[in-house]
Amino acid sequence: MQILVISGRSGSGKTTALNLLEDEGFTCIDNLPVSLLPVLIEKLRLRENAESARLAIGIDARNIDSDLGALPKLFESVKVASDAFKVLYLDTSKEVLLRRFSETRRKHPLTDLDTGLHEAISEEDLILAPLASLADVTIDTSSLNLHELRSAVKRQLIGSESQGIAIMLTSFGFKFGVPVDSDFLFDVRCLPNPYWDTALRKKSGLEPEVQAFLNEKAEVLSMAEDITLFAEKWIPEFEQNNRSYLNISIGCTGGMHRSVYLAEKIAQRLKTKYNNVQTRHRQLNDG
Repeated sequence: MQILVISGRSGSGKTTALNLLEDEGFTCIDNLPVSLLPVLIEKLRLRENAESARLAIGIDARNIDSDLGALPKLFESVKVASDAFKVLYLDTSKEVLLRRFSETRRKHPLTDLDTGLHEAISEEDLILAPLASLADVTIDTSSLNLHELRSAVKRQLIGSESQGIAIMLTSFGFKFGVPVDSDFLFDVRCLPNPYWDTALRKKSGLEPEVQAFLNEKAEVLSMAEDITLFAEKWIPEFEQNNRSYLNISIGCTGGMHRSVYLAEKIAQRLKTKYNNVQTRHRQLNDG
């Protein structure tokens, strides 16, 4: 069982870190009182496949137990129950926090009628100091933008075990409309169409007869190669930008032959480099 505790000053990026970990397959629970952590872990240990569980817990000054002196002993008990346990603390300078709260117009969780923003930030720093001292990893987010923060968290906590980007290749027919979730869209209606061969008309690009027809067309193979090379060049850039999903849509007239064939062919090539490559054939799936 892998357990991560994510904490830090309000406005330092804790929510961003938890969102990244959720994208990486962790079960994320925010705002959990630390006294409930052993109970939660014990319940998880009783579940099937508990050894493969990946849990990320967000803890902040709003709900943290008043007895912070119990944290070292509590965390030691968690380490015994976990194969991998880390505490990440996100810190940011007071000046940057003041600017962030001013720009976003968000309310600091410790402000009230008697406590202003300056005082709330200082008070939170004191409350979280014992937890900060227990951190295995501390990241100063003062000069990091959103993408840099996600990269730093992934590098420190996930490393080479990252699930990586999920790539979806969708075939579709233009006459039924363009997929609205496309990141890249390729129009292959210029290619030879098996529809005009009456023996192939009712078959799809998943069937060997249609595949054989298209495999004989040099322009079809050239289109497949060009789209694949384009994807292979730009997917790493999307990964560097911490994108979790990339949707590549390929359209022909009816979404039955050419687009289906090309989506499958390109996916087969991308699967040699990426772990999570899927295909969806909209017109075949939707009838």
